[in-house]
Amino acid sequence: MSADKSTSWSYTEGLPVEDDVLRRARERSHELGLFPVSHGVAAALSVLAASSKAQTVVEVGTGAGVSGVALLRGLGPRAVLTTIDPDVDHLKAAREAFIESGSAANRIRTISGRGQDVLPRLTDAAYDLVFIDADKPSFPEYVEQGIRLLKSGGLLIVNDALDKDRVSDPAIREASTVVLRRVGKAIRDNENLISAMLPTGDGLLLAVKR
Repeated sequence: MSADKSTSWSYTEGLPVEDDVLRRARERSHELGLFPVSHGVAAALSVLAASSKAQTVVEVGTGAGVSGVALLRGLGPRAVLTTIDPDVDHLKAAREAFIESGSAANRIRTISGRGQDVLPRLTDAAYDLVFIDADKPSFPEYVEQGIRLLKSGGLLIVNDALDKDRVSDPAIREASTVVLRRVGKAIRDNENLISAMLPTGDGLLLAVKR
């Protein structure tokens, strides 16, 4: 096995071809100082959403809509995306992306608020897919709530799960790294979940609820 996987990683990230809708959403993200999901993660989200046949989806961390558009493209025509973000400017930019993508308004529910406040108000075991890509200090709480929200067979996706390749190095004790290390262990050790880590982007942690 090659010691240096950077060439393959770059090839994988550069393989997806994105259209003008996603390019403009990325531009808005950068204008707002945001870091949208990578090209590889966006493509993976579309595939995962399609393969899961999800009808009800929760996204924690809307950003400027890059990940939301990717999820919607994989979802069926009657599926509904509920996306949560505390910043109204983020939500405004995301709505532009959703409109440009041609997604029907009744398929998207945008909620302005912190995930810590909104998620507990959502119904137990009512969702097929939960995607977490928000403030890292709150990831443990988001994961706990996400598991509660998932139906049996539902899919949990945690973005940035490798924290810029720092999670694998036990010598690194930065706050975000420690949190994501703890999240990964909690998901791995949860007997109600079947999990795997994908190196796509900055790490996609996947878990299916039994």
